[in-house]
Amino acid sequence: MRCDDSCFLHLFSRITCDSLCAKLSVMGLFDGTALERPVTCEVCDKALTDCTCPRDADGNVCLPKDQQVRVHREKRKGKWNTVITGLDPKANDFKAMLKKLKNTCSAGGAVKDDHIEIQGDHRDRLVKMLIEQGFKAKAAGG
Repeated sequence: MRCDDSCFLHLFSRITCDSLCAKLSVMGLFDGTALERPVTCEVCDKALTDCTCPRDADGNVCLPKDQQVRVHREKRKGKWNTVITGLDPKANDFKAMLKKLKNTCSAGGAVKDDHIEIQGDHRDRLVKMLIEQGFKAKAAGG
């Protein structure tokens, strides 16, 4: 068991805090308290080392419902492209998401900076699929 500087034993003890906490945990003083239990994720209730929830740059859990996703069409060189913006690149696996979207639409696509592009006009199909995955997706543009 490892303590930080905010531990009450660390503040009031002349003995090193780590050795005292180790002795007290062996004695069973912390049994059943928050000091004895491992830190868990607030979403999946797994230990933080086992948690696979997507996280943003600050380490906070970034759920799909918290991301404002926009799906719009663009015409390039006479052909339609569907562009998905608003996804957090640190909280989502863009490569895996691109593969799933390309298979759903039977089309090509690419990841560019902070957005995903799918060849062809698949806006409505992609909005429906993203909503099923839990994202707040809206069709944008014309």
